[in-house]
Order: sequence, then structure tokens, then C-alpha cells
Amino acid sequence: MGRVTACTNQKGGVGKTTTVINLGACLAQAGFRTLIIDLDPQGNATSGLGIDRRTLRTSIYDALVDRHPIEDIAVGTQIPGLDIVPSVAALSGAEIELVPLPGRERRLSASLAGVAGQYDRILIDCPPSLGLLTINALTAADGVLIPIQTEYYAMEGLSQLVNTIRLVRNALNPRLEIEGVVLTMFDGRTRLSAQVAAEVRRHLNGTVFETVVPRNVRLSEAPSHGQPVAVYAPDSTGATAYRNLAVEVAARG
Repeated sequence: MGRVTACTNQKGGVGKTTTVINLGACLAQAGFRTLIIDLDPQGNATSGLGIDRRTLRTSIYDALVDRHPIEDIAVGTQIPGLDIVPSVAALSGAEIELVPLPGRERRLSASLAGVAGQYDRILIDCPPSLGLLTINALTAADGVLIPIQTEYYAMEGLSQLVNTIRLVRNALNPRLEIEGVVLTMFDGRTRLSAQVAAEVRRHLNGTVFETVVPRNVRLSEAPSHGQPVAVYAPDSTGATAYRNLAVEVAARG
């Protein structure tokens, strides 16, 4: 199976879904067969790639709860080589429905076995919490990608996430590692962004990607058009940043 990366941060609004959509699109454009799994009940990765959730007959919910084959759920996108396993609102109830099921932490991992060899990269968009859905993602993943916004309280909750990763590694998934930290929403006009970026690099030395994702109007507009920024505004600074990030991610393995 291709490398599986869980993109997570229980702090909301850090650019997690934006990173999954645009990194996935850039990896696909670079020739990597890529699958996005929308594990967030909000379904922003699904709608951000132009898919109407109201028309879906199956979703990641069916794979987790009813063991529906994931290869039958994945749908193509406008980017050649990029597929997505969509999310629907019913996924919000899966946290409770999974509790009594056997192997509840490994349901996603078992589902992904069905697409082994079909994709080079699999990106999982996790919900902004450390519940059972995120535990499923961490149990299935090879690495964790952590977006951190360059704003006040950027490090808030990070120690809890790192502790959860350590617990999952010890109890469920010994191969799990922190694949990297990506700084998002960087505003070069403010001293605060530079200070936060420096603080994150100091605390997480060696894991922070060189690429910094800026605040960018085109990046913010793209989801409302159902397109990754590489399609919506390929010459924008946001698109350039995610292309650069894709190069770094691919180089790390």
C-alpha cells in the first residue's frame, strides 16, 4: 500500500482540510496516484473538491460501520489521479456507533487493505478532535501531518496530540511517526507570524517543513468553487506554496 498520512490537529481552524485538499491535488499533479479520505463529519474536503454530498449513496461511514468496500466508495475528482472517499453528515454518529463493534480502532485500517497497491499516497482529513474517528486514522497511518497556524495560541493542545500519537504508537500502531509540521496562515506583514513560526521551529526542531503556507485570498476562495487552488488560481502564492510542500512531502518518503 502507498504511504498513509493522517492530517490532524484537534485545534480547529488551522488549515487542516485546506492542506489535505491542496497537498493531495499537487501530489496527483506531480504523478502520484492519490486518495483523500474525508473522515470529518463536516465534509469540507468533499465539498471543497466539488462533490455534492446530497447526491452520495455511500461514504466513509459505510466503510467504517458496515465494512462496505472502500474501492466501491471512492469517487474521482477533476484532478486526474486524485480520488476521494467522501464524508456525509451521518458520520457524526459513527463515534458512538463504533464503540460496541469489534476492532473499533482498526476499522479504517482494515478498509484500506482493500485498496492496497492502487494508490501511492493516501491522505486522511481528520475531525478537529481526538475521538474514535481520529484514533482510527492514526491506527491506519504511517505518519502524521500536523498543520499549525502562525497565530497566538498556536502551540495550544499540541502536547495532548503528541501524547495521543505516543499512546497509539505503543498500543495500536508501532510504525506511526510524526511525518512533519506545516506552518499555515502565515502573514508576512505581522511580527506575530514570524515570532510564532520561530517558536514552533524551536520547539519542534527537525519536523517542521521549510514551506510556509501564507494567508492568501485565492486559497480562501477556492473551496467555494469546489476546486483546489492549483486549479482555481494556479499562479497564486497559495498554489505555489502547496506545490512546494508536495515536493517536500514526497522527498520525506
